[in-house]
Amino acid sequence: MADNSKAIKVVCIEDDPEMIELVKLILTRRGYDVIGAVGGEEGLEAIEHIQPDLVLLDLMMPDMDGWEVYQQMKANEQIMHIPVIVVTAKAQSIDKVLGLHIAKVDDYITKPFGPTELLSSVARVLPHAPTATQEILAEETEKPGDVT
Repeated sequence: MADNSKAIKVVCIEDDPEMIELVKLILTRRGYDVIGAVGGEEGLEAIEHIQPDLVLLDLMMPDMDGWEVYQQMKANEQIMHIPVIVVTAKAQSIDKVLGLHIAKVDDYITKPFGPTELLSSVARVLPHAPTATQEILAEETEKPGDVT
């Protein structure tokens, strides 16, 4: 098995285990070490213990919603510096405005999303991301068969 001690660590906080597995599949293929946490409380514990390079955060969760997780992260000096990408099914424009401008999350993507959208968001937020991820940004502009 590969040595992941230097891999970029990502905590994915989501109430749907299948979505966690999808994110793991996409990101581990690009060299990331992805740790899944089911729900907000488990997610906060994982963040405090692991001190990841990035958090992918769902908003709508039953035990503790994503905004509560985000507020607790920003109130904790140990983890307040960790970038957060909100990944949610809430696609209304007001939610995006609240997330990006008022709460100051680092990025926001809505479900359903494709691998390229997730990888592009990670590459924007983490300038030190693996070269393979940075290459995805170049691939986006080179694909002649993409349909919008």
